Amino acid sequence: MTFPQFVFRNVVRNKRTYSAYFLSSAFSVLIFFIYALFIFHPEIKKGVTSGTAVQLMTAAEVIMYVFSFLFVLYSVSTFLKSRKREFGILMMHGMTKGQLNRMVFLENMLIGLGAVAVGIGLGIITGKLFLLVGSKMIGIPPLPFFLSKKALLLTIGAFLILFLSISFFTTILVRVNKLIDLFQAGTKPKKEPKASVFLSLLSAILLLGSYYLAATATLQTLLFRILPVIGMTVVGTYFFYTQLSVFLMKRLQKHRLLVWRKTNLITISNLAYRLKDNARMFFMVTIVSTVAFCAVGTLASMNVMNKQVKVEFPAEISYLAKDNQPIHQKHLKQIEDELKARNINYTRNQVPIKYFSIASSTEKYKPEEIAVVSFSDYQNIEKNAGFDFSEKPLTGEEILEMRTATISNPGPITYTLKQNHLKLHLDQITSHVVLPMQLILTQGIVVSDDLFKKLTPVSTDMFTGFYTKQLNETAGMAKNLTKNGMTFYSDKNPYSMTVSGTIYENQMNMYKMMLFVALLTGAVFFIAAGSFLYFRLYADLDYDRRQYLTIKKVGLTDQELNKIVTRQLALLFFVPIIVAFIHSAFAFMALQSFYQLSIVTEIIIVLASFLVAQLIYFIIIRYRYLQNLKKTLI
Repeated sequence: MTFPQFVFRNVVRNKRTYSAYFLSSAFSVLIFFIYALFIFHPEIKKGVTSGTAVQLMTAAEVIMYVFSFLFVLYSVSTFLKSRKREFGILMMHGMTKGQLNRMVFLENMLIGLGAVAVGIGLGIITGKLFLLVGSKMIGIPPLPFFLSKKALLLTIGAFLILFLSISFFTTILVRVNKLIDLFQAGTKPKKEPKASVFLSLLSAILLLGSYYLAATATLQTLLFRILPVIGMTVVGTYFFYTQLSVFLMKRLQKHRLLVWRKTNLITISNLAYRLKDNARMFFMVTIVSTVAFCAVGTLASMNVMNKQVKVEFPAEISYLAKDNQPIHQKHLKQIEDELKARNINYTRNQVPIKYFSIASSTEKYKPEEIAVVSFSDYQNIEKNAGFDFSEKPLTGEEILEMRTATISNPGPITYTLKQNHLKLHLDQITSHVVLPMQLILTQGIVVSDDLFKKLTPVSTDMFTGFYTKQLNETAGMAKNLTKNGMTFYSDKNPYSMTVSGTIYENQMNMYKMMLFVALLTGAVFFIAAGSFLYFRLYADLDYDRRQYLTIKKVGLTDQELNKIVTRQLALLFFVPIIVAFIHSAFAFMALQSFYQLSIVTEIIIVLASFLVAQLIYFIIIRYRYLQNLKKTLI
């Protein structure tokens, strides 16, 4: 038997241990190759949506490649630690340090080359399906399958470099100690886990502090809190597993009524050791899972935009004339003709908007001017938009601030107008969005009809709204007047305009495209997290066999064994997932500040889907693990 044959058989005979690592690597290659097929496809047009899709997929490839490098490095280092006894046997039979390094190098390259071959092979087989699904989600015509040489060479080259680098690096990680140390690596009694009270307390403070900052974040404070919250969560999670969890288990062991009940003594005692031994793995699984949950959940939450478009744009078509040029009547006539040609029922409403200069303001950033609408015109807009109107008419100098899509009650604000030095006190906001803020490009208020008539403005615009219940049918209207559903006032353009149907269509295409990218990347992260659990579990299989064989000799039944193993596996699989769920839940609380509408339903669906996937994975692994464990206990 030649040395390469020995290496090949060594890998094949350990296929149970290497299978999750191999399949995760192959899946990473598959998704990387699919992204490359999109990026280098000759029929991808460089439009707004397609161009953004290419940029997102390129960024996803970079992120996934870096993650794959860290994943492979961690996996290989874990395998090396679990194979010390095997290395001891080989060296006892005459293997040199150089041959050992060569064996480890060839094993890694064999697995890596196999993962690249399988990943690309699956990509070629399923590429057509991914291209069809991806092109539909991106909102472009179906892409035919095209095997790009650039995509093929990029994938092969990138992952060959990755596995080659890792293989060279792992030869440095191989530590050959005394033979007695190698043989006793898996049999030495483990030290009793200890925890620092200070670090345990620090972990609790960091996690609770990060949760508080995330839960109380607003649109104004979110950007300033992101980095501190992420840093506090990462450090707090690491100390949670290495210190706080062990501290809590030690405290739990003091409750004898619980610990000494049936098989709880074995479960709880083992758990303290497993938490300490697997702290880094739990930490990595939690962080990786949190990233996957947040990425997919954030994009899934964007599904509320179809409801929010109606909130942000009360009129399906809004037109704001900045002067009295005849061209405005021509544009309005064109809009009406297109609505009739599409058989869309609509109502039309025109209201004047007055602008006033601001002399001073109690706000930190004083606007140059403010837009003003009368209360009766605001009422007409709300009724035409189909909103329930229940606000009482304004009298005297009572004022409402116009709501935008994300504004909450700002508290008391005072504006002083240059005209007559009139002071306006704002302490309430309108129930709904009055005008698209993209049109007036400034803050706005609603005043009583009497006050609106008395005030002499700097300028007056005429707003025309076309209202219809067929929002989707307005997509693509007035293409010569707008670009991607919006046009803003300029020196060459005497009007502003929005088309809700076009805006909605563009947003949904962007959302679907981003969700497609996030789902594939999130799947890679989630499967990698499952792989961490899998090969860590099988790395401890020999130790577990000896432990349970000893306990079985003193009367442990099969039913009790199943119960103990199920509890321990459940904690191993679901503790990091539950912690990731908690991290994600507070992250989504912060995300909610971006939306006026609730995103709870979308987030629950995402987290429930991940939980179901983890549950299925747990059932499969539990069945196989019990089978392998009982082989030596019979």
